[in-house]
Amino acid sequence: MQALQGIKVVELSRALSGPFCSMVLADLGADVIKVEPGPSGDMSRTWGPFDRGVSTYYLSCNRNKRGVCIDFRQPEGLAAIHRLIDGADVVIENFKPGTIDSMGLGYDVLSARNPRLVMGSINAFGADGPMSGWPGFDQIAQGYSGLMSLTGFADGDPTRTGTAIGDLSSGMWLAMAILSALLERERTGRGQHVSTSLLASLVGLLSVHGQRYLSLGDIPRRTGNAHSVIAPYGVFETADGPLNLAPITSDMWLRLCQLLDLPALPDDARFATNEARVAHRDELKSMLEARLKTRGKREWTELFIAAGLPAGPINTLDEVFADPQVQHCGLVETLEHPTLGALRQVVTPVTSSTEAGELAKHTSRHAPPALGEHTVDVLREAGFDTTAIDALLATKTVHQTGDYYSQQRALERAAGVTQ
Repeated sequence: MQALQGIKVVELSRALSGPFCSMVLADLGADVIKVEPGPSGDMSRTWGPFDRGVSTYYLSCNRNKRGVCIDFRQPEGLAAIHRLIDGADVVIENFKPGTIDSMGLGYDVLSARNPRLVMGSINAFGADGPMSGWPGFDQIAQGYSGLMSLTGFADGDPTRTGTAIGDLSSGMWLAMAILSALLERERTGRGQHVSTSLLASLVGLLSVHGQRYLSLGDIPRRTGNAHSVIAPYGVFETADGPLNLAPITSDMWLRLCQLLDLPALPDDARFATNEARVAHRDELKSMLEARLKTRGKREWTELFIAAGLPAGPINTLDEVFADPQVQHCGLVETLEHPTLGALRQVVTPVTSSTEAGELAKHTSRHAPPALGEHTVDVLREAGFDTTAIDALLATKTVHQTGDYYSQQRALERAAGVTQ
C-alpha cells in the first residue's frame, strides 16, 4: 500500500521529531524532499554512534527521502526553497516558534503562493503562550509533561523512557494531522497549518493517569515495574533473566499458583484477594521468584502461555531481532546504501487489510540520502535550467554529493548539449 503516491512533501526539519514524521509519510508513498541547510546538513549527522562514518541516529529516521542541500542564509537559497514549496503538497518544519516566519517561510507567505499547501509544525512547548519561546528537547518535555514523574521506582529518581518518546509521538501526532488536513483539502480545495508540540504530545499520552487526576484529584506515583492496582503483575526474575507476568483475574491467579506448585497461597490471608496481594506485593514477589528462578525466561513463558497466563520475556535487542515472531512480521528490511552497502532498518509497523503484510514488507524503497544526494535532480524538477543550477553550485548556494553532476555535465559538453 502506497496511499500517498503523488503527494510531494518538502521537509525543512532536523534531528528526530520532524524527520520521523516525514519518514512515516514517505513510507506511505509520499515523495519526501529533505532540504538540509548547507554546508553541514542536519545536525543529527554529527551524532553517534557511527557506522563507518555515518550517523546511526540519522539513518534511523530518513529513509525513502530525496536529499537536497541548500544554504538557507543566502537569498538565492531561500528563493530556491520557495520554488520547491510552490510545487509541494506539504511542508514540515520543527524550528523554534517565530524562526520560520523570520526566514520568510511562514504559513501566511507560503499559502499565499500555494493555497493548497498543508504546513506541519512541531515545537517544544507550543506555538504561543508563556513558555512558547523556551528551547526544549525530548527529555526536558518528558519531565515538564509529568511523564517522568510516573516512570521509575518509588524510591528512585524520575526516569525518562528508553526511547525519545516525545520526539517520536509528536512526529506520529503530526503525521495524523497532516493526513487529516490532506483529506479535508479534498473537500475544501485549501490547505491549512497544523501543529503539535513535544509537551502536548506527551500530555496526550497520559491516558488513565491523566484521567485519574482530572476525575479524582489523585496524583499517581512511581511504582516501578509493578502495576499500581493489580498484583501479581510486573517483572519477575527467572534463572536467566527477567520476564513480564500478568495474571490479572482471580482465575488466572489460581492457575498461576497451581503451575508454580504453591497451592497454599490462595488461602493465605495476605494473598486471598487482589487488594491483599497489592498490600503485600513485595512478600508475594519474593515467594514467586523463588520458584521462577528454577527455570529460564523462555521456558517459563511457554509454560505460562500454555496455561493461558499472559507472559513474555524481557528481551534485549539482539534477542528481539532474532525472534521468530519479529522476523515473521517483517519488521526489519534491508536496503542498499550507497556507501554502507546492505543496511537493515526497522520498518513503519502497519499493514494493509487488502494486502495483509505487504506494507510492512515493502515500505522501504531507498536508503537515507547522503547530504545533497539528489539536489540537482530536484532542482531540475522544480524548473531550474542547467545554467541556473551551475550558478547555484558555483556560489555554494546548493551542494550536490560526489562528482555525479560534474561527470554528467562533462558528458553533456562532449555531446554538444547545452541548456
